[in-house]
Amino acid sequence: MIVWINGAFGAGKTTAARELIELIPNSTLFDPEVIGGALPHLLPPKHLAEVGDLQDLPIWRRLVIDTAAAMLAELGGTLVVPMTLLRQEYRDEIFGGLAARRIAVRHVLLAPAETILRQRIAQREVPDTPDGELRTRQWAYDRIEPYQSALASWLTADAHPVDNGHLTPRQTAARIAEAVASGAVPACDIVQTPEPTAETLAAGVLLFDEQDRVLLVDPTYKPGWEFPGGVVEPGEAPARAGMREVAEETGIHLEDVPRLLVVDWEPPAPPGYGGLRLLFDGGRLDAVRAGRLLLPGPELRDWRFVTEEEAAELLPPVRYERLRGALRARERGAALYLEAGVPTP
Repeated sequence: MIVWINGAFGAGKTTAARELIELIPNSTLFDPEVIGGALPHLLPPKHLAEVGDLQDLPIWRRLVIDTAAAMLAELGGTLVVPMTLLRQEYRDEIFGGLAARRIAVRHVLLAPAETILRQRIAQREVPDTPDGELRTRQWAYDRIEPYQSALASWLTADAHPVDNGHLTPRQTAARIAEAVASGAVPACDIVQTPEPTAETLAAGVLLFDEQDRVLLVDPTYKPGWEFPGGVVEPGEAPARAGMREVAEETGIHLEDVPRLLVVDWEPPAPPGYGGLRLLFDGGRLDAVRAGRLLLPGPELRDWRFVTEEEAAELLPPVRYERLRGALRARERGAALYLEAGVPTP
């Protein structure tokens, strides 16, 4: 199990985490800051300079997942992780990666009032270097606004809040320990999708509204929007797998077997595996059927019908190229074969 302590800079995450490991039996502290400290020794300075925050580096997020999983495999018990996560897609990627390893995450948010946050930042000890104090404090102040934005949009609903504005670190840790032990902090409601151990075959289905916009869904367990669909089970026909996934994800039951639009070979990107990705034409939904779209809760967060241009803002590049190929195939009435989203000659 992981107890993830989230909150703005100055909320008291690390000090509370150090106290918490004394209150939860067989628990260990894992501070992902050590990952950030290691990256300058692993990556070229030019690469590091291209990002404003180390969390924007995929390697940071991957190493946090892998390190946490390795520590639990080595030590067992509970891992206490004090780390700010303000971008929902990063939360999805990290918590989804942990869920794929069958690791339950209990998400706690330290939420003192903004006035107290600012007081703590002003009083915090910072490096005694020329202009170091000014830059460090300004860095912390600049992150209050993104924190408030995350609080208003998703963070409060996702995590168990603890107002520690007038609590000592020990009292804060006691509140967290009590909430975890009592079940007030349930395991994050996120789908557990095991990581593949070989190439996979996946089937997606394109559904269109009356304006010919395509349906996209927003998974909770990985970054980026997707098409309804999923991995084809052993012995399952790909088109039927797509129909099954559409029903499970949206509540829409397709009567006819959808027509194949695209076969796309996705090359492996170590440590991940690739495989064949198929897209089928599920047809057009009238306003009544589109109004019946449902979401299964922990697996999908949202859905929307989008134009091809709008899809470019939501889909990862290879997925977007796959969609473009499928739309061209739909127009021409003939399936396309792609490799990494690119049509072959």
